[in-house]
Amino acid sequence: MGKAVLSITSKNYSSWSLRGWLMMRMSGLAFEEKPIPPDDPEMRADILLLSSSIRIPRLEHDGVVVWDVLAIGEYLAEIKPKAGLLPADRAARAHCRSICGEMHSGFVSLRSALPMNLKGRFPSFKVWSRAQADIDRVVAIWTDCLERSGGPWLFGERPTIADAMYAPVATRFVTYDVSLPKVAAAYRDRIVAMPEMKEWTAAAMAEPEDIEELEVEF
Repeated sequence: MGKAVLSITSKNYSSWSLRGWLMMRMSGLAFEEKPIPPDDPEMRADILLLSSSIRIPRLEHDGVVVWDVLAIGEYLAEIKPKAGLLPADRAARAHCRSICGEMHSGFVSLRSALPMNLKGRFPSFKVWSRAQADIDRVVAIWTDCLERSGGPWLFGERPTIADAMYAPVATRFVTYDVSLPKVAAAYRDRIVAMPEMKEWTAAAMAEPEDIEELEVEF
């Protein structure tokens, strides 16, 4: 296979970049990271939710250009089927796609009220009702998936694109000190303890740039 290049933005703030990067690592496809600088208008628009379409991360591979994390996930599942990015069972695969789509298009209140910020820590953060409704839905999804599959990941013994899609939410729950039921808390901890997540977080901590709009003092 040809060379793969993944364009990403801030590792501290960009939940979309994290999702795409995790899918790449889960697939086993070797790739080069292409950082988009923090002053790039497209980067800021995506992170600050000002863009009507999210074009980062973007994968270039074998003459193919793929953007949008769900498209990247589907592409990787096609070219790396043995990686198990989608469940083997048809019903589970449909369920996986459904909860990924829900994360992709929903949870607006959670995204805006609790933006991803791996460097930040806000103990006893006040979560308002609309964001709490999103949190409750995420917890319900996690609990249902883990009960159906038996864990430790949402669809069984290996991570899928669903785990990548929900990984940034797990980091938000840490950043904003969100109280979770036991099963959801254990899954959150499992996500943030992944070697890939530790690698990403270490790189995020080393980033010198801050985006003032996301560095609000609560």
